[in-house]
Amino acid sequence: MRILVQKFGGTSLSTAQAREHVIGHIQDALIQHYKLVVVVSAMGRKGEPYATDTLLDLVRKNGEGLPARELDMLMGCGELISAVLLCSLLNKTGIRSTVLTGGQAGLITNENHGNAQIIAMKPNRILELLEQDQVVIVTGFQGKTSNDELTTLGRGGSDTSATALGAALKAEIVDIFTDVNGILTADPRIVEDAKPLQRVSFSEICNMAHNGAKVIHPRAVEVAMQANIPIRVRSTFTKEEGTLVTASDNTSTDINHVKDRFVTGIAHFTNITQIQVAAVDGEFDLQLRVFKTMAQHQISVDFINVNPSGVVYTVFDHEAERAVQLLKAQGYEPKFTSGCAKVSVIGGGMNGVPGIMAHIVEALTVEDIRILQSADSNTTIWVLVQGVDMIKSVRALHRKFNLFK
Repeated sequence: MRILVQKFGGTSLSTAQAREHVIGHIQDALIQHYKLVVVVSAMGRKGEPYATDTLLDLVRKNGEGLPARELDMLMGCGELISAVLLCSLLNKTGIRSTVLTGGQAGLITNENHGNAQIIAMKPNRILELLEQDQVVIVTGFQGKTSNDELTTLGRGGSDTSATALGAALKAEIVDIFTDVNGILTADPRIVEDAKPLQRVSFSEICNMAHNGAKVIHPRAVEVAMQANIPIRVRSTFTKEEGTLVTASDNTSTDINHVKDRFVTGIAHFTNITQIQVAAVDGEFDLQLRVFKTMAQHQISVDFINVNPSGVVYTVFDHEAERAVQLLKAQGYEPKFTSGCAKVSVIGGGMNGVPGIMAHIVEALTVEDIRILQSADSNTTIWVLVQGVDMIKSVRALHRKFNLFK
């Protein structure tokens, strides 16, 4: 049985015109003789009537008294509305379909309401419906506990639902439909000549997602990578194939698909604060005290540099004041720089290649951009810059590595 999983986000379902495109993609898949599972998000964005944020606002205006369990029940409503509406449209066009909640579809989670983790997949009911030539519509973003309590999966939950189902069903591919035509070399709102990527590796897109690219959630990529299920990131509004995400971007035997590149894309995120804590002479436990304090107060740290003279790391801007006060209570006098941006140069081909960092420094120096901090891995080099320099940094690095070609 050839199984295809399609996932449609909120903007793909928010208008009648958009839903016509969704129906078209479903019909195309059926013409290709796929057995089809369709995962849906809540319709629209904040302010639109069925968006999850709109439903949350309704409760906030009436007391903010919901426990986590009941809050999950509310947050699962938007996906259910999307699913039954799509079912109605499909049945109207003569395509037999059935709606399943995430739990009914076999996504079993732990009991961490609001950010549940999938612990088991039991897709037997889906397989039975596929054998009956039904299109199975599954509410994304949600599952159930072993005690049949509804849970939600947190940020990127619908993407994660889709790839988890793809893995459990041994799908041929998972299509993630969005409002952009695949994965681009940079954010097109910043870089006008950002180019769609034809193919990327799991590791590259995972790094891009972790570092600010919002096309697909990194949890979803990690699930697909573990099961080696290819993903296509496509636009709902065109028939183009979008970006193929696989184990390697150079696995094809077709010479036209093979491209020797060092850098794949530039990602970024903003609103972070750099904190520097200097060690005094003879102090050997600075690092332990600093990071234990952050951990005890649930403050997430990133971009960590540790050396004998002290530590440098980043936190989100909204956590910065609390982090600084906690350090002062420990007797430290931290220096901090708020409103910074982390810019990432990502590419599976950069490992072991001399000169990449030199190119980064040169590109930023020409633009009079000061690098506050840097770090690297096999596939990514990160630089921290002032927030006001973020746009210039992304554009300069995109030009330097000729990603517009």
